[in-house]
Amino acid sequence: MSDTTKQTSLKGGTGGFKIPKLIIGALIVMVVTFFAVQFLPENPEELGIISTIPALFLIVYIFFTKRILEALTLSALMGLIIAHKGGFFAAFNDSLMRVLMGDTMAWLFIVCGLMGSIIALIEKAGGAFAFGEWVVSRAKTRKSTLIWTWLLGVAIFIDDYLNSLTVGSCMAPVTDKHKVPREMLAYVVNSTAAPVCILVPISTWAVFVAALLEENGLAPAGEGMSYFIKTIPFNFYGWFAVFIVPLVILGVIPVFGPMKKAEKRARETGVLAPPGSERIDIKAGEKMEIPERANVWNFFLPIIFLVASTIYFEIDMMKGVITTLAFMFFLYIPQKIMNAQDFADYSVKGIKNMLFPLLLMVLAFTFADVNKQIGFTDYVIAQAVVFMSPQLLPFILFIVLTITEFITGTNWGMYVIALPIVIPLSAAIGADPIIAVAAVLSAGVFGSHICFYSDATILSASASGCENFQHSITQMPFGFLAAGLTAISFLISGYVF
Repeated sequence: MSDTTKQTSLKGGTGGFKIPKLIIGALIVMVVTFFAVQFLPENPEELGIISTIPALFLIVYIFFTKRILEALTLSALMGLIIAHKGGFFAAFNDSLMRVLMGDTMAWLFIVCGLMGSIIALIEKAGGAFAFGEWVVSRAKTRKSTLIWTWLLGVAIFIDDYLNSLTVGSCMAPVTDKHKVPREMLAYVVNSTAAPVCILVPISTWAVFVAALLEENGLAPAGEGMSYFIKTIPFNFYGWFAVFIVPLVILGVIPVFGPMKKAEKRARETGVLAPPGSERIDIKAGEKMEIPERANVWNFFLPIIFLVASTIYFEIDMMKGVITTLAFMFFLYIPQKIMNAQDFADYSVKGIKNMLFPLLLMVLAFTFADVNKQIGFTDYVIAQAVVFMSPQLLPFILFIVLTITEFITGTNWGMYVIALPIVIPLSAAIGADPIIAVAAVLSAGVFGSHICFYSDATILSASASGCENFQHSITQMPFGFLAAGLTAISFLISGYVF
């Protein structure tokens, strides 16, 4: 092995940091943590500011190394050392098992895995190719192609996973023809995932939030959806995130920050995907097969059926993807596009393509579970309560929860934790509970949209073929712009309403 090869093999990810130095540094931090925690209180509720250390370590580690897998693992271990001291290893196993055996992760594996199957089958059937040709015939320019991407994302409003995986994987070949960097594609895709879902009553997000509003006493039984609809005008982050995208595409808001560098790279070198993208790209190394009779309806019919069946089953994505696979079997086999063996093989291949994104989500959920054990979110909310007044409540809630969501990226998990606190708190101090709830919902969408390792960020990056750290930092300035406008809107709303 040459010296150059040796040096390259010692480097990890896109950060260019040598792995031995990373390991040594991480071990030193973990050992220091292990000995330092022996002086901490036994009760995790008494940790106070100490509960923020794993989250801060996570953010610093990611920014310096750009390696998210190790960052999540080490931060979770650090939190468990703080909570369980010498018993951290058993606690880590318990946390992993709790995440893997939980209903949420089981749902994720089935839905995301089978969505991978649906995408692989559409590719094999030539539906993606035909759809690309259909779009190209209507979108002659770079801007119009990106506008079509945005419109498709807005149209697939039923679920953020369905949105990210479908739009990203199908539009990548189209945007590639116009030298659109994958970072820009991933930004457009991610900005029409969760931000759209929180604005539409017929979505998985709406159904989940409506149930929480009933469970926590804001809405009477059976009226959760009507109360969710009342929050829609005040879900400011969703509105801003969605409508900033066409302004960026059309040049009303200029491209700036890291995205500008990505645009320059794509324009001058023709390199569309940043380094390391092949690790997360669900179609990496695959060549699109072009069947003799590529038909755009082999794209549209499965997607239409998926949306319709999900709605029919009361916004149940799991039932939607399973019935859609059955529909695709009877759609593709009679056309002799593939036989039953090919259908099974490509279904399995699609699931395999989703394994790395799913691994990232397992670690992200484990880190969130650890944060729950050490009381991170509860501590941050408790510190913010002393500054709250009826007028400032929505503004402070949004600011505080966007910080926790940027770090944890749990969105739905944060709703479960925060809404039982926020709803009675808003009633106690005389604030408008609808606007307060909207502030919580907006913060959750921000986390889903912007956090390095949130589910939507991972899936958008995977489907778009863009390394997820680069996707995060390039879209972050636009997300922070939307968050700034949202904070101002909640500050005004608190006083006006």
